[in-house]
Amino acid sequence: MVGDAGPYFNYDRLNTAFREIDRGAPFIARVFRDDDGELSLDAGAFVRALEHASGSEALLMGKPSAAFFLASVASLGCDPVQVAMVGDDAESDVAGGLKAGLGMGVLVKTGKYRDGDESSCESDRALMVEDIEAAAKAILQVSDGING
Repeated sequence: MVGDAGPYFNYDRLNTAFREIDRGAPFIARVFRDDDGELSLDAGAFVRALEHASGSEALLMGKPSAAFFLASVASLGCDPVQVAMVGDDAESDVAGGLKAGLGMGVLVKTGKYRDGDESSCESDRALMVEDIEAAAKAILQVSDGING
């Protein structure tokens, strides 16, 4: 399992992980994007290195993995088209949710959002709003239009 270990990623840990995968251990990776507003090297580089070295593909269990979104939707007992993903990360949250088949993606201009991020999730099922309150209002408005 590869997750966020930040400064604790080093050659010894990477080599230990490689040896475990090489012996047949399941290879699961959780992916994420830092929320400090800066681009940072994260677990993705280590995941790719392990995939290359071991010849094994990681099962990604985090956004933007479709498996992540669909497991969440299943736990709600809903059809994916009935679900809206609201997030501040255009690629992992909104585009990931839409790619997984969710009915709507709402990008909020708070948190990690940076001007121009919306280009990563352009879709007729996506919209951008100022904050979580505006997201809730937009979802309710769409829902009223469908049910009304």
